[in-house]
Amino acid sequence: MLQRVQSIFLLGVGICMGLMLIFDIWQETDLEEGKQAVLNAYYLTVTAATDGENTQTTTEQGTWVIAIFAVLATITAFYEIFRYDNRLTQIKLGALNSLFMGAALGLSVWYSFEGEKIIDQTARGSYDIGFIFPCVALLLNVMANRFIRRDEKLVRSVDRLR
Repeated sequence: MLQRVQSIFLLGVGICMGLMLIFDIWQETDLEEGKQAVLNAYYLTVTAATDGENTQTTTEQGTWVIAIFAVLATITAFYEIFRYDNRLTQIKLGALNSLFMGAALGLSVWYSFEGEKIIDQTARGSYDIGFIFPCVALLLNVMANRFIRRDEKLVRSVDRLR
């Protein structure tokens, strides 16, 4: 049934992973050299101000893999909501979704380290709200799986009584 608490958690997972696609994940600014690096789910953009007439050079590195894993996690979460009739499939989809979210989170960290290498190794960048969303989604996914397992245990205990 759709009115179970795990459906709310899975809806939160889908929303959080969808919001990861919109917001920036990481950024770093080096004021001395005039460089700025910004990471979102699609690109790692490095902007460098050159001396002279206020010209800027921009280089972009594609990070589409983060976006692909975020979209896969979003689709899996919404599909998992409507598989309420088969709890074992929901549990398997929840484990798969955890892998998708972990991959998106891990790639975000890896690309942020790549951005730090480009800018300056002494300064540290800051993670933005786009990095928080997959962390929250992982927590919500764990809670949803916990309640799905609880429902499965309840159904199995009732079947033993029959």
